[in-house]
Amino acid sequence: MSAVSFRQAARFWLKLGFISFGGPAGQIALMHTELVDRRGWISEPHFLHALNFCMLLPGPEAQQLATYLGWLMHGNRGGLVAGVLFVLPSLFLIGALTWGYLAFGQLPLLAAVFYGIKPAVVALVLHAAQRIGRRVLRSRLLQGLALAALVAAAVAKLPFPLIVFGAALIGLLAGRRWPAQLGLPAESAAPAGSTGAPSRLPWVQGLRVCALGVLLWLLPMAALVAGTGLASTWTQMGWFFTKAALLSFGGAYAVLPYVYQGAVERYGWISPAQMLDGLALGESTPGPLIMIVAFVGFIGSYTEAAFGPAYRPMAGAVGAALATWFTFLPSFVFILAGAPLVEASRRGPAFTAPLLAISAAVVGVMLDLAGFFATHVLFPAGLAAGPDGAAVMIALLAALGLFRFRCQPLTVLGGGALLGVLISGWRV
Repeated sequence: MSAVSFRQAARFWLKLGFISFGGPAGQIALMHTELVDRRGWISEPHFLHALNFCMLLPGPEAQQLATYLGWLMHGNRGGLVAGVLFVLPSLFLIGALTWGYLAFGQLPLLAAVFYGIKPAVVALVLHAAQRIGRRVLRSRLLQGLALAALVAAAVAKLPFPLIVFGAALIGLLAGRRWPAQLGLPAESAAPAGSTGAPSRLPWVQGLRVCALGVLLWLLPMAALVAGTGLASTWTQMGWFFTKAALLSFGGAYAVLPYVYQGAVERYGWISPAQMLDGLALGESTPGPLIMIVAFVGFIGSYTEAAFGPAYRPMAGAVGAALATWFTFLPSFVFILAGAPLVEASRRGPAFTAPLLAISAAVVGVMLDLAGFFATHVLFPAGLAAGPDGAAVMIALLAALGLFRFRCQPLTVLGGGALLGVLISGWRV
């Protein structure tokens, strides 16, 4: 890894917060391109190791990866800044757009911009899978794992956590019996004299972070109970979004049914139609897709008007902030407590082999995700109705820019947005 100042890193994380379109796969691809390939701030092994650990955790993996990489460069303060700046622009943007959505209805210009961005994201995800696969799939076993993960996700529709844990078990077994099949030397364990077990210090640090995390959860929850009551909307939101954060294995799409069931059917904070609009807004704005929780929190609080009818936007902003706090707090705790333990064990075979196998499986899952995006973006009316010619054109141009001319992801996304506006204006 090359040396980078804290100020340089903070500027990058702020920029990333504004340009991280494309959901987790697109965001991970963007971080890989910028931090590994272009700037050289993070080495390939560190990036993949961090990514594999984040894939095992509940919560938004792209935001957790940003937090981990920030921690790698500048410790706890680096992790906090990276994680916060990855989410904060999205929170403000979602809040502003949700207020505009409630006050003025749909925004045609925004829809046109994201019409062009989505096909570009398809190309971005494919490009990321190709780059990571070229580095990871070094043996037939790893190539077979990638293919098996693709089939498991696309055909068998197995849950993502099951695929990850299955790959980890295969990697653990292969690392012990056939290390060469993973591209590892026979003595791939830790250096001489090392067991690969973390020292006591990372455990102590991890416990301190966990204790602080519990305190940061208890204080606002206690304030909500004392100030608004146990059955109030804000208290219920705090508890509900905490559970959602702890149950969201497999990314935002895995937890969306739970959020829908709670926010729409149980609590009635938003309507089914609003939930669908929130999903479209979350997919079309930078930041984690799980930021749909801010949309839910804003509308639920706006509708209740806790501060009175004249201050509905203020109530909505409080609801969005609370939903974001309780959703993302566990992610910071997981990373800042777990990253030191993972890094301390990074050279041990018990970590290296399973995580290498997970890397291979992730390539297959990314290909499945690219196929999912392509089907829904390029064939919006279904496969039988044929493709959207304009969307296909944007995707092909984006792929050409990435694969042939090595354009930067931001350039590709910007070009897609411009084409989306031009095409939408021409169709009117």
